[in-house]
Amino acid sequence: MQLVPRWVLLSSGAAPVLLIAGWSIAAALRGPDYDPVTQTISVLAAYGTPGFWVMTGALLALGACHLLTAWGLRAAGTAGRVALGAGGVSAWAVVLLPAPSSGGSLHHGAVAVVAFVLLAVWPVLAVEGGATAPWCLRPAPCVVVTVLMGVGGAWFLVEMHRQGVVGVAERVVTAVQSVWPFVVAVSCRHGSRGKGRQAVGQEAGGG
Repeated sequence: MQLVPRWVLLSSGAAPVLLIAGWSIAAALRGPDYDPVTQTISVLAAYGTPGFWVMTGALLALGACHLLTAWGLRAAGTAGRVALGAGGVSAWAVVLLPAPSSGGSLHHGAVAVVAFVLLAVWPVLAVEGGATAPWCLRPAPCVVVTVLMGVGGAWFLVEMHRQGVVGVAERVVTAVQSVWPFVVAVSCRHGSRGKGRQAVGQEAGGG
């Protein structure tokens, strides 16, 4: 039996596509008053702004993708799958508590931080040790990815403090977080096929 169903490739692969398409289309609808270099994605989802419904829909779809991927990614550790699914729910919470079109929001900021932390730690929580585990579920790659996401989060905070390239930092971090589940799914599918071929070879040799 496959540890990762084929449809997980669709749910995990759709996540970054929907997210990036969402912020690109919403920014185009918002017009020249929006600067993607210095302004956050949340500004695009502020209620009442032009194109807010596009960014809102993209975040809702992103959350659904993460939930579906967490459900189907049976090769990963349970704690990691729970964290990934909770990250998807947090994306919905970000929509339910949108940022204002100008200024900040404590509630929105809090749920955004929770979403970031969950999606940053899920790789290391999903580790399944052993030489036979797919490489994306082995300790070293998972730790490296979690550390890189943490560094990206620190970069975002620095840019927020200095009012620098906040939009760039946020987009880089969120893009990486949305792509990694797909990388894991591909790795697990490849590992499952490799095990299947190995098992067939062993049976043939034994016969």
